Amino acid sequence: MTGGIDHLVIASDTLAQGSAWCESLLGVTPGPGGRHALMGTHNLLLAIASDGFPQAYLEVIAVDPDAPAPGRPRWFGLDRPSLQAALRQSPRLLHLVLRTTDLPAQRAGLVALGQDPGAPLALLREAPPGAPLAWRMLVRGDGDIACGGALPTLIEWQGRHPADMLPRSPVALRSVAVGGLPAPVAGWLAAMPGLRGLTFGTGGPALSAGFDTPGGLVTMDTE
Repeated sequence: MTGGIDHLVIASDTLAQGSAWCESLLGVTPGPGGRHALMGTHNLLLAIASDGFPQAYLEVIAVDPDAPAPGRPRWFGLDRPSLQAALRQSPRLLHLVLRTTDLPAQRAGLVALGQDPGAPLALLREAPPGAPLAWRMLVRGDGDIACGGALPTLIEWQGRHPADMLPRSPVALRSVAVGGLPAPVAGWLAAMPGLRGLTFGTGGPALSAGFDTPGGLVTMDTE
């Protein structure tokens, strides 16, 4: 099994709001992403890969106002009224998604530690030049993210990876730290292959990240 940081999730009230926030904070405007029919959301994407975090990207996600309401809770807790109220004020760093090549085995490891990481969902998204992106991802039935958002979501790509289609950007991911996890879970994640440069702990913000940008170092966290 191998793994790595796949992407950081920035939640926003609208994509226009999220795009303006990224431009103000990082000095770069994210590019088009697509729609997630199963979840009633859509996104923008920005490459943030670096030597320490290859293929990493930033996802700005929002509820799609033109999509019908999904028949299930949306992912990343986007249906929570408290989160929706906060996002109307400002976008925010919300969550970390980790890449794996053996989703069932990693899920079993988390379940054995008493966690509810969700069930694997098969998902598709159309992407230029017409071939869809396909992946499996752990999503809880209630749509929420575990451990107050500290437990990363696991994803397994099938075929093309979105970062390979993104233009290079002047923003590079420098550091990522996850906090607020039970000690056994933090230790298990720290032993996951391929997670160089990523730290796990039991205290501090659920997620914090540092970026090298055209304007210098920018840090953000979930608190």
